[in-house]
Amino acid sequence: MFNNPLTHWLIGYEAQRKRMLIKAPAGPLRDFLSVPFPALYTPFDQIPILAVDFETTGLDAIEDKLLSVGCVELNHNQIMLGSSYHEIIQTEGSLKADNVTIHQITDDQKDQGKSLAEVVEQLLKRLAGKVMLVHFARIERQFLRQACLELYGMAPPFPIIDTLVVAKKRLDKRDVAYDPSELRLSALRTTYGFPEHYAHNALNDAIATAELLLAQTSERGENISLQQLIL
Repeated sequence: MFNNPLTHWLIGYEAQRKRMLIKAPAGPLRDFLSVPFPALYTPFDQIPILAVDFETTGLDAIEDKLLSVGCVELNHNQIMLGSSYHEIIQTEGSLKADNVTIHQITDDQKDQGKSLAEVVEQLLKRLAGKVMLVHFARIERQFLRQACLELYGMAPPFPIIDTLVVAKKRLDKRDVAYDPSELRLSALRTTYGFPEHYAHNALNDAIATAELLLAQTSERGENISLQQLIL
């Protein structure tokens, strides 16, 4: 019923932001909610975007924990490398060996990381007034919402652009069967001629996702607005 982006915007993102601003406690969450989201008609090259990636101890946002956060700003068709942010988060317990093999974060590094509160505060500062860019939104959206619930007792709305969804819509239009593995970040980057990147590092993956979005929007060769990209 509510799949139209404009409907989402009118009764969803902005409405939720305004309602939650009234109830939000003073601090990082209230500061985040105090800044309006970009308008749906904003042209792509004028959308303030923050590419975000998480490494986690697993896939369950309630049972598992955020392990690292990486992000970088994307403005005016440029990746602002000077805005890069990467932090490992201190979590309790020992990491599983197979998990360490993937993200290469050791127990020693994790034990010396910053607190979840510090890292989420920094992320919300960077996200204020921006659209979050991710690849496969379920992970980032669920883990960030859960972190906000734990820290502030409230989970704010997060307008999101998902490069996986952008790619899926393009493939679906061809009306030809495709392998879901074609939607992986590395596979899509290969399609656009990007070199391999060091994956499963939160900052590297955030930058890789920003590069992919620039390629996806450039390919369309038309004036694109936020409404055409937002989840």
